[in-house]
Amino acid sequence: MFHWYASVLRRYGGFAGRARRREFWSFALVNFLVVLVLTFGAGLTGGVTNVGGHPNLTPGSSFFYGLYVLYTLAVLVPSLAVSVRRLHDTGRSGFWLLLAFVPLIGGLVLLVFEALDSQPGDNQYGPNPKTAGVGQSQSQSQGAYLYPPRQ
Repeated sequence: MFHWYASVLRRYGGFAGRARRREFWSFALVNFLVVLVLTFGAGLTGGVTNVGGHPNLTPGSSFFYGLYVLYTLAVLVPSLAVSVRRLHDTGRSGFWLLLAFVPLIGGLVLLVFEALDSQPGDNQYGPNPKTAGVGQSQSQSQGAYLYPPRQ
């Protein structure tokens, strides 16, 4: 699972190509767990206190909230890129990601699109990542791979 997470980070701004469900959902799960740990850490170290009617962060929670902001900014582009590649894998343009701005229904539609199986065979965005890359170099398969390369 962490290999898939690392592969998304290695392809930092790679919006071209396709992403398997495993790659997308592994990245989403690890991302969620990191955010959960940082938020839980902020809560354990005091969270937000209300002093004199003004909310204040305790020093420990300020550290965790700072890490949270840095982490969120660091994974913003990879998150968008893997989401666009996942939409490509289902045969949709990356512009469908703009549905996220439609209240309630937009997020649900995107969730369904991201949960759908890959479009079989090659499509306009590249070869199917489930089958591409077997016996090929990464450049031959246009960035698609069956398993991420191990270090």
